[in-house]
Amino acid sequence: MPDVIVRMWEVKARPASHAELLTWVCDAAVPSIEVYPLHMSTEVFSSADNRLVVISKWRSGPVDLPEPPEHLVARSPHVWEFTQVDR
Repeated sequence: MPDVIVRMWEVKARPASHAELLTWVCDAAVPSIEVYPLHMSTEVFSSADNRLVVISKWRSGPVDLPEPPEHLVARSPHVWEFTQVDR
């Protein structure tokens, strides 16, 4: 069986837009990827410095989150992919 792929997506909100960006992530972005058959789970995290992190697990072939509304972000999102390490 192929490794599970964990995708970490991180974005920094404009200070006054943190709550609105969080709402967009939870109500629009995450539901848009949860419909894919290879999707396993997704978690959303928020930090005090206006960052949002989405961790999604995939059986293979992760799907990109949509681009966030430009007026809500301080910079474009960054994406990393990981596989679990046996130790």
